[in-house]
Parts: sequence; C-alpha cells; structure tokens
Amino acid sequence: MSFKPFISADQNLKEFTVRGLIIGLLLAVILGAANAYLGLKAGMTIAATYPAAVLGMAILRLFKDNNILEENVVRTVGSIGESIAAGAIFTLPAFLISGVWDPEFFGSFAGYWKSTVIMLVGGIIGILFVTLLRRVMVEDATLPFPESLAASEIHKAGRSGVTGAKYLFYAMFTGGLVEFLKNFHVFKGSWEAFIGFAQKIVPGTAKAKAGFAGVNTGGGFLLKSPALSPAFFGVGYIIGPVLAALNFAGGVLAWGLFVPLLMLVLAPQYLPFVHSGAMTWVEVSKVIFATIVKPIAIGGMLMSAAYTLYGMRKSLFAGIKRSVDDVKKAATAKSTTIRTDKDLNIKFVFAGMAILAVITFIVYWWFMGWGSAAFWPALVAALVMLVAGFFFAAVSGYLVGLIGSSNNPISGLTISTLVVAAILMVALGAKGKDGIIVVLAVAGVVCVSAAVAGEMLQDLKVGYILGGTPWKMEIADLIGVVVAASVMWVPLFILNAGDLKQAAIDGHIGGFGGDVLAAPQAGLMAQLSKGIVGGNMVWPLIIVGIIMAIGFILLRVKSPMLVCVGMYLSFETVAAIFVGGIIRWVIDSIIEKRNVSADEKSSVENRGVLVASGLIAGEALMGLLFAALAFFDVRVPDLWPNSNFIVSIFVMFALGYMLVKIPLGALNEKND
Repeated sequence: MSFKPFISADQNLKEFTVRGLIIGLLLAVILGAANAYLGLKAGMTIAATYPAAVLGMAILRLFKDNNILEENVVRTVGSIGESIAAGAIFTLPAFLISGVWDPEFFGSFAGYWKSTVIMLVGGIIGILFVTLLRRVMVEDATLPFPESLAASEIHKAGRSGVTGAKYLFYAMFTGGLVEFLKNFHVFKGSWEAFIGFAQKIVPGTAKAKAGFAGVNTGGGFLLKSPALSPAFFGVGYIIGPVLAALNFAGGVLAWGLFVPLLMLVLAPQYLPFVHSGAMTWVEVSKVIFATIVKPIAIGGMLMSAAYTLYGMRKSLFAGIKRSVDDVKKAATAKSTTIRTDKDLNIKFVFAGMAILAVITFIVYWWFMGWGSAAFWPALVAALVMLVAGFFFAAVSGYLVGLIGSSNNPISGLTISTLVVAAILMVALGAKGKDGIIVVLAVAGVVCVSAAVAGEMLQDLKVGYILGGTPWKMEIADLIGVVVAASVMWVPLFILNAGDLKQAAIDGHIGGFGGDVLAAPQAGLMAQLSKGIVGGNMVWPLIIVGIIMAIGFILLRVKSPMLVCVGMYLSFETVAAIFVGGIIRWVIDSIIEKRNVSADEKSSVENRGVLVASGLIAGEALMGLLFAALAFFDVRVPDLWPNSNFIVSIFVMFALGYMLVKIPLGALNEKND
C-alpha cells in the first residue's frame, strides 16, 4: 500500500508565511540559547523538536487562519537553533579552554566573526548535504525515525485542540522562578562540607635503611549535595533512570574514589599552603579534580567515543555507501511536479557547495594569519572539512533515522575528524597555536554540519508525514541557520564573561571548562588538539582514562561515554540529573503497576517530556539573564544571606511532585 501524507499533494495550504518564519526564528534563538546553557553546564542537549512544535502551535493559535503545514515550518525553523547550539558548544569553547583564544579576543568583534563563520558555514553546508539525501532517506521504510513520528503525532493531536502548551508554559514559569529566587539567595543552590582524614603513615612504606619514614597521608573527603536545578532535574527525567544512573556513577567515581584517594597521598604537599591560609582543603579538592581527574575523564571519553563509533561501524559504512548512491540518484533524477517531492534545485545545491568550499579555505587561511606557510594547511583543512562534512552529515542523518537526534553521537563523529585533521596538520608542519586553531576550526564546521544535517532530516521526515513541501522547509531552515548562527555567539559570550566575573566574587573556577560551565566535549577537543598538534598533553593521565574506559567496555557498561562525562562534570550536576532520573523511575513504576494502555502510556510520556523541557527552558533563560547582569556589573541583592539548604530540599521535593503529578494527570483525563 502506497504512503499517503496527512495533507495530500494536491492541496495548497499557506505554508511558508512571514509570520510563521518570524515565530520560528524567535523559537530558534530562544531554544538554541537554552540548549547552549544546558550543554555547557550538563554536557548534553535535548531535542528541540517537541517544545518547538508545541510552542509554535500555541502561538499560531492566536491567528484564525493557521494550518498544520504552517505549524510544520515553524517547528522546522524553531528546532534548528538547537543543532547550531549543539555544534557550537562542543567546539567553540575549546578555543578558550586550549588557550589559543583568550576571553578578551572571544569578546571582540573578531572573535564574534570567527565564531559566527564557523557556525554559518557548518550550518549551510549541512542543509545542502541533506538536500541531496532527503528523497531516499525519508522514504526508506527501514528507517523508523522515532522522534519524527512522535513530533508528527503532536501536530495531528494539535488539530483537535490538544497541544499541551499550558504544561510547557507552567513548567517554564516554575523553572524560571526557582532560578530567579536562587540568584537572589532566597534558595541555596547547593551544600558542601569537608571531612578531614587523620594524618598517618601508610604501613609498610617506611624504608629505614634509606632514611625514609614512609608515605604520609592526610586531606579529606568533600561531601556535596545535588544542585537545586530544575534544568538538571528535567534532563534526568528525559534521559531516564538508567542513563541518569550511569552519569551519576561517573560523579561517584570522581568524587568518591579519585579525588579522596589523590587527596590522601598529595595532602602533605598542600599542607603548608593550607596552614598558611593560602588555600583551603575544599580548594585543594577542586584543584586536584580539575588538573588530574578531568584529564583521566577525557581519556575515558576518547576511548568511549572510539568504541561508540566501532559499535556503529555497520551503520556508519552503510550511511556512507548510501550517501554516495543517493547523490548519484539525485544528480540523475528528473524534476517532479508533485509539491511534496520538490527539493531545492540540484544546480543551486552543487554551486552552493562549491562556493562554500572556497569560502572555507579562505576562512581557514584567515584563521592562520594569511601567511604563505599556512596556504597548504588551510587548503588541506578545507578539503578535510568538505569530505568529512559530507560523509558525517550523511551518517548523522542516517543515525537520526535509526535512533533519533537526541541519541545522535555528534561528538564522536567530530572527534574522528579532529584527530585526522590534527595528524594532517602535524604532517604539513602546522604546529603550535596556528595548528591548534585550524584543527578546532575544522572540527567546529564538521560538528555544526553534522548536527544541523541530523536535525534537518528529522524535520523533513515530519514534513513527509504531514505533507509539507521540502523546498520550502529547506529555504526556511537556510534562513534559520543564518539567523541562529548570527546570534548564538551572544549567549555563549554572556555565559562565559558573566561566569568569569561571578567567579571573581565567589572564588570558583570560572569560564568555559570551569566549575559551572564545564563544557566536557569542548574540553576533550581542546586536550586532543593541544596534545597532538601542540605536544603538551599529560599522556599518562589520558592513558589511565583510556584503560578505565576499556574496563567499562569489558564490563558491558551500556554507555561508557556517559560515565566518563559524569566524571568530568561537577558532582552537584550529576547528582541533580540522577534525582531527575529517579523521578522518571517513579513515574515508570506507577505506570507499570496500573497496567495502562499504550496510548495512555504515550500521553504520560509526552506530557512528562513537555514539563521537563519547560523546566530546562525556564531555568536556562533566567540563567542567561543573570549572567548578563553579572557581565554588566549589576549587583543582585542578597535577600537571605544565611538561607538554609533545608529550604532548598523542600523545593526539590516540590519540583519532583510536579514532575510526577502533571504527567500522571493525563491518566485521570483519559478516565474521565
């Protein structure tokens, strides 16, 4: 039986409208900024397809003549900001973490242009690549496109008046309110306490003949609570109890094993600084975590990324093979008059790719300072970007078709490109700062391209189901990419600059890669580029992490990468994500005991995802506001200087109750 879209090809509804484009662009900026905030702090982003669909439908309801295809374009444009943000946060902070850019340069006009060009070139080339692959991939019955199917059902349900927007807005307000009061110190964000170890000598380590009294010990254990964070609770809820537990396991390893163990043996070296008042034991713990444990986690992430790609080798090779075949088919395909099968003109696509290839070469040469010695490295880097960008865009789209964009291993694909580019740069003699810059620039373009390609193909599948016009969606996303890439630097700059200023007040390690904006994937990119091109990596720590990840693999840990990311993040973050996972486990257990139908279970899950997404967006937008206030030196009054963390615990329980009560309310409505 042939496939029939929700809106037939012979119907011509208003689809690509000015108001729809404006709404979509607004959502792209908002959801992109929210995901940038979340990704920098928690090391992961959430798919913007669902909140973009719901918010777009809710806003379009203000106009009487709206229709489902206009909603489809709004969602398409609105969700593309998340993919730009994902590609940006995985790579752009690496320029600062590696030290090749400083915060002053990043905040300058030149820093803005260089960051924007990376996002812009990557985003446009990702859409052009997907345009070549759309027809075959979206029509392939063997690719389930799970998130596309869910999004299309949200649109169909919206036609009957059921949008779920009120739950999303309610959660956004709640998440924003908690973050607002937390910044005024009405609620305490977290709690920590240091428990000292007794100073002893490890038995059996003394060597009397050598005059060695033995290995001295000391230090202590830094206890921490989960952070009061609606966003992290929402992340844990969305990824579920198993993945949240794996992420938490990494935090337990870092702060329950590595940091205390290293503190135990390194304490005597830090003791004079502690006694003099130059440092506290809490600061010593954080220094050890940042300088020793994080590189071990990076080694683990590197091995985990390699293992993830190895496990997907059949899918990767299948994606590459079919991408080549699809390009051949696209090049020889005859133009069609069917509205639902029209893509951008193939000549425009190939011309655009050729122009972008030249622009990329010029950009990389510009990044390296225009010197004659940089000509060939820049040219090779552009070729690497073009080849790797095409293949990984195709693979990204293929994997999205299999597992959805939320599970797309973008960082693993980017790491592969980065390693290849780094080795080539060394072979061409491009070392030091310039070599690191061009390697990170290649990785940045490929990362954004792969992220955009995956998200775009997912949206094109939704359009295929609903009966949208492909070329209109592609044009809309090109505009969306240009706008999102042009403004995404702003939240990144505000978050980094604001955190640096706040760190000077609070005493934590600020900026990208610090205590608050951990940016684990960017940290991995920075370490790899510095290690291969710059030659200043502490390889023993990386190797320890690699061996640790091999142990996880031998133990058949479901996601070694998630454990290693948990090691890299602060304990407060992973513990809060774990709390969200526990809340999701409570929901799942209740559903299982009630023996509900598949439709009822789907209603509960969809509403829960909307509430969790709202909490994330609410905190993220409020967090950006307060980062901007810190940047402009606007002092936030301390309304409750000695607030007790017990109050925050009650707030956590209230958020947990909301995350259980509202989703389960879908069952009561079904039974009424």
